[in-house]
Amino acid sequence: MSDDIEKIKSTDSDFETRLDQLVEYCKSSNHIDLNLYTEYDVKRGLRDSNGKGVLTGLTEISDVIAFDVVNGRKIPTDGRLYYQGYNVRDLINGVQGRKFGFEETTYLLLFGELPTRAQMDEFLELIGHYRNLPDTFVRDIIMKAPSKDIMNSLQKSVLTLYTYDKNPDDISISNVLKQSLQLIAQFPLISVYAYQAYRHYHLDESLVIRNPKPHLSTAENILRLLRPDGKYTELEAKVLDVALVIHAEHGGGNNSSFTTHVVSSTGTDTYSAITASLGSLKGFKHGGANLKVQNMFADLKQHVSDWSDEDAIRGYLQKLVNKEAFDKSGLIYGIGHAVYTKSDPRCLILKRFAEALSEEKGRTEEYNLYCTVDRLACRLLSEQKNLHKDICANVDFYSGFVYNMLGLPNELFTPIFAISRISGWCAHRIEELVNSSKIIRPAYKYVGHHRPYIPMDERRSNIQRADQENP
Repeated sequence: MSDDIEKIKSTDSDFETRLDQLVEYCKSSNHIDLNLYTEYDVKRGLRDSNGKGVLTGLTEISDVIAFDVVNGRKIPTDGRLYYQGYNVRDLINGVQGRKFGFEETTYLLLFGELPTRAQMDEFLELIGHYRNLPDTFVRDIIMKAPSKDIMNSLQKSVLTLYTYDKNPDDISISNVLKQSLQLIAQFPLISVYAYQAYRHYHLDESLVIRNPKPHLSTAENILRLLRPDGKYTELEAKVLDVALVIHAEHGGGNNSSFTTHVVSSTGTDTYSAITASLGSLKGFKHGGANLKVQNMFADLKQHVSDWSDEDAIRGYLQKLVNKEAFDKSGLIYGIGHAVYTKSDPRCLILKRFAEALSEEKGRTEEYNLYCTVDRLACRLLSEQKNLHKDICANVDFYSGFVYNMLGLPNELFTPIFAISRISGWCAHRIEELVNSSKIIRPAYKYVGHHRPYIPMDERRSNIQRADQENP
C-alpha cells in the first residue's frame, strides 16, 4: 500500500514539473515586444498615448466630461457626469425627501426622459411585480453548490434564468425590454440570497431567506433581505440609494458597458450578454476596485496607529508607491481615473453622504482618515510622477467605506455595483440593438512569423533547440 502511495506522489510531482514547463512555454510563446505597439501605433486599452479613449461608438445614454474646450484648448475642469443629458448631481438633489432615486434613474436610462408621477407609479408597480424568482429557483439553483464569490453566483443564476424563459433568444426590443426589467428587479434577490447561502454553507451561520416587499425601494429591499432583523435607518437606505444612482451608468466606454455593446452586436440573447458584462465587472481593475481600497486601508491601520499623524500616513503612502507596502503593486487604490483629473463627481457626492453616515455611526475619526489619505495621496502621486495635470480620488475610494458603514459584507461590494450597473447595461444593450446591424470586430495586427510545417518525428522542443544551440 505504501509503495502505491509513493507512486501516486511521484506521479503528481511529475505532472507538476511538466505543468511548470508548459507554463514557461506558454509565457514565452505569447510574449510580444512592447516596442511593436509604438511602431504600429496600436492603441493599447483602446486609449491613445495621452490617455484619451479611442472613439468606437455613439451613445445618448450618458456623458462623461473632464475638461472644457476654450479657444480650441482643453482646460481640465471638475468632472461632470450626465444621464440622458441630466447632470447626475441634479438627479441626486432632485430626489431629496423621496426614496426611489435609483428606480427613477433606471427609468431615465431606459426611456430617455424623467418620468411623470403617474409614469413613475406605473414603473414602480412593474418593478415590484418582477421582483421575484421562479418557483424553487432559490432552492434548486442558488442553494446548490453556493460559491464564495457572489459574482460567480450571479453569473450562474443569470445563465440559468435563460432556461426559465419561454422566448430567451427573441431579441425584439419588446422582449429584450421585458427581460431587462425582470433582471433589474431580480439582481438584488439573487445577490443577497447567494450571499446568505454562502454564509450558511461555508461559514456555518444561520440561513435567513426573506421575501422582498414590492412597495419598498431597491435599497430598502437590499438592507431588509440582508439583515437578520430586517431593520435599517432612513439615512442608511438613502445613502445606499445614492450609491446605486451614481454607479448605474458611466458612458459606453467603461469596460463592462463596452462588453455589453460588443456581445449584443453578435445578436446573442440577453442572458448571455449580461453574463459577459458581469464577467467584466468582476475584475479588480473594474468593479472590484473598492474592495482593494478597503484592504489597503486595513493594512494602513496596522502600520499607522495615530490617524492624525500626517507624516506617518505620508510615509506609508510613499511605501505604497515604492512597492514596499500592501500588495507591492506601486498603486494607491482609489486614487486616479482614466478620464477625470480635477475631481470625480461621483466621489464628491459619495463623500458628502459618507460624512453624514459616519456621524450617525460614530466613525467620524475614520472618515477624517479617508479625507487625509485622499488629500495626501493625490499630492504625492502628482509630485512623484512629475505630472502636469491634477490627480483626484475616484468613486471607489469612498464606496467601500460607505458599504462597510452600512454593514454590507465585503463579498457583496462588487455585486452591489452590478445591481446598480445592470440598468446602464440594459440601456446600452437596447441602444446597440436599435442602432447597429454590424458586429463589433476591431483589428489586431499579426506580428508573428509564418513557418513551414514540420513532421512530428522531425520536431525539436524548445529545450532541445537550446541544448543544441548552446552545447
